[in-house]
Amino acid sequence: MENQKLTVMRHSLAHLLGGAVKELYPDALIATGPSIENGFYYDFDFSAPITDKDLGKIEQKMREFIKKVKSFDKAEIPKKDAEKLFAGNPYKLELIEEYTKDGKTLTAYTSGDFTDLCAGPHIESMDEIKNGAFKLERIAGAYWKGDENNKMLTRIYGLAFASKEELAAYEKQQEEAKKRDHRKLGKDLDLFHMDEKVGLGLPLWHPKGAMLWRVIEDFWYQEHLKNDYDLVRSPHIGKKELWETSGHWGFYNSSMYPPLEAGQTLKEKQEGKKIEHSEEYLLKPMNCPFHVQIYKDSPKSYRQFPFRWAECGTVYRFEKKGELSGLTRVRGFTQDDAHILCRKDQVEDELKRVIDFILFIYKSFGFDIGSVKVFLSLRDPNNKEKYAGNDEGWNFTEEVLRKVATEKKLDFTEEKGEAAFYGPKLDFKVKDALGRLWQCSTLQFDFNLPERFDLVFINSKGEQERPYMLHRALFGSFERFIGLLIEHYAGAFPLWLAPVQIKIVPIRENHNEYAEKISKELKDLGFRIDCDTKEGNMGGKVRDAKNNKIPYTIIIGDKDIEANKISVESRDKGQLGQMDIKDFIQKIKQ
Repeated sequence: MENQKLTVMRHSLAHLLGGAVKELYPDALIATGPSIENGFYYDFDFSAPITDKDLGKIEQKMREFIKKVKSFDKAEIPKKDAEKLFAGNPYKLELIEEYTKDGKTLTAYTSGDFTDLCAGPHIESMDEIKNGAFKLERIAGAYWKGDENNKMLTRIYGLAFASKEELAAYEKQQEEAKKRDHRKLGKDLDLFHMDEKVGLGLPLWHPKGAMLWRVIEDFWYQEHLKNDYDLVRSPHIGKKELWETSGHWGFYNSSMYPPLEAGQTLKEKQEGKKIEHSEEYLLKPMNCPFHVQIYKDSPKSYRQFPFRWAECGTVYRFEKKGELSGLTRVRGFTQDDAHILCRKDQVEDELKRVIDFILFIYKSFGFDIGSVKVFLSLRDPNNKEKYAGNDEGWNFTEEVLRKVATEKKLDFTEEKGEAAFYGPKLDFKVKDALGRLWQCSTLQFDFNLPERFDLVFINSKGEQERPYMLHRALFGSFERFIGLLIEHYAGAFPLWLAPVQIKIVPIRENHNEYAEKISKELKDLGFRIDCDTKEGNMGGKVRDAKNNKIPYTIIIGDKDIEANKISVESRDKGQLGQMDIKDFIQKIKQ
């Protein structure tokens, strides 16, 4: 109830923002302004650009409205009157046409001299806002309706909370989040960068970033083998026919990279020149159809189940330019994919195994599994025709997901109508060090692909039967998960994850030989070492180790060589003093 009240307050503030802008900039065209998590926004088409410096006077105008306007007044408005009211505003006229084509009645809310189309609800009295806390946060660009083919509008974001204390706490969290931003730390720690010459949304991994990835991937492979998965590999491209059969071409063609016909140059494609008798290939947006084809390569018996096939497969999707964001939204990304094909009597056990695996992964990477939030996405019972599969399959899978989520004591919320058209699912969100939720793991049933590819096996009665298919990702994607890890640890990775675990710094050149001896001994044991024997002073090298958040720094000087020992500094615990190399190895092994 409290969340609903806050949502209504934020929605009302969006309207006040619209009114304030219209009073200060009468020729500005208003578009849409909803409430969002932590606040609200409104999109405008200004005749002259505004900047963040203008937010202060807009916010002040909003506060003036709160003092002088008593309430929001609702009224039904005929289409003709609405068109007259918003004449000259193409955004509102487009919305009016869309909303009324099914015979829906338009409603509008008025606050003071400002009227906007809206279904509501709004606060009943401005007194409900006076006790809340809000501020205008920033300006950004936003395409009309999120389509980059449309005009770029100016979006004004605002924050809104139930109290000033909550607003202050959120702003403090945001300041800390800026310091942890994986895009900034990725550059500072020399992990990765995006290069416009390569293409937006296509990260280039530097040596330390590639090492971090490798450590995570090696762990992923080891744990999958322990959990009785078989590894598979699939190509980066596939014939268009494959994607037509799977349905991806029909549903995702706008996000799939368009193919060149065999023998066709890019110039010929741009000119529309066709190549006869050619084959068309597409970069894969998903790995699933390849795994399905592996299944279909030979007849299957009920005795062979379950099949658990895992692959770290890189996929490609043409995400809109404005939606790309560091590692969290890219155009080429590696999914830690697995597909499980099993009999109906095996479904429950397989779901429990996956849930245990997901929670194990979170715990291994230092997350609090007690704070994991899970969302059970179900189909809309009033719109069944839009879903693949039948009632029997949906009823069984929804109920078994609910059952295992309850038995595993997951903190889950049911969301009707949020299921994909091809099956219900569990989405897992993990909290980082700042308490922010990140979408990671997914456990998804699929009724679509087994049907489209006619997957069958011979059951115990000698009859053909369709297997159940589960999609499963633990990280979601390597890129997004690494972005999460960077922000969760603020770049200070635990020893086992750190790209460089130990930096060795000789004080002077005559200490290099001993430093290299220690380096070889540690490398031979599998530790990741940076032995810095390059020219330069010791202080600068130690600062570099701290700036790069390396877990341990070993200083080599005359006294260390004389005693056949090393001097150690820990990133987290400070100076550890001089110690025997064997004692140090034992310490970091633990």
